[in-house]
Amino acid sequence: MAIPEQDNTLSKYSNLTRTVKKDTGTTPKKDSLGQAAFLKLMTTQMTHQDPTKPMENGQFLTQIAQFGTVSGIQDLQKSFGDFATSINSSQALQASTLVGRHVSAPGTKGLLGVGGAIAGDINLSGSASNVHVKVTNAATGEIVRNDIELGAQSEGKVPFVWDGNNSNGVMASPGVYKIEATAFVDGKNTVMETDIQSRVESVSMGSGANGVKVNLTGLDSVDFNKIKQIL
Repeated sequence: MAIPEQDNTLSKYSNLTRTVKKDTGTTPKKDSLGQAAFLKLMTTQMTHQDPTKPMENGQFLTQIAQFGTVSGIQDLQKSFGDFATSINSSQALQASTLVGRHVSAPGTKGLLGVGGAIAGDINLSGSASNVHVKVTNAATGEIVRNDIELGAQSEGKVPFVWDGNNSNGVMASPGVYKIEATAFVDGKNTVMETDIQSRVESVSMGSGANGVKVNLTGLDSVDFNKIKQIL
């Protein structure tokens, strides 16, 4: 009686020994598969793959392409992250030179100092038959001045100045005041956007999407890239 040929599959690995790695008490830095480890795994799989199943080869090549894509995206994300950090640092350096100076930025509020004034620009979206400015106390909502008439104006920026006097010609108390500009454009009374002149008190270095902030004296902060003019 013939004795069946013994399966040599196990014998190939009979001389292999297992080395138990001692616990060093340190936690691995990461569990993700690195590029070097992936290439080693790829080589091993190609050596032991079944040549009669080409579909598996195709799937494996797809995995390689996916790994390369992911690796490339990760490198690109890191490059963009480094670039963004560099841009933020550059903006912070530029913004720091504005401290103590006056700038023009989009807004509706201005700080009235002792014996001072509030100035800015009205952004007209079209030619207007009449441009009007109203000033209210930002804290109480009280109308302080409602008779500043700038007349007919062409499309574009229209400068304005409030001298700080109320409707009775008395100097208003120092504080924050709201500026509302309206104009008759195409026959409709329309609220216009304004740029207010303010003093820069300090700058703040944000993180991520916050970016660099310019802190205005007595007012809220504004994004550095929204500064329209340095005075």
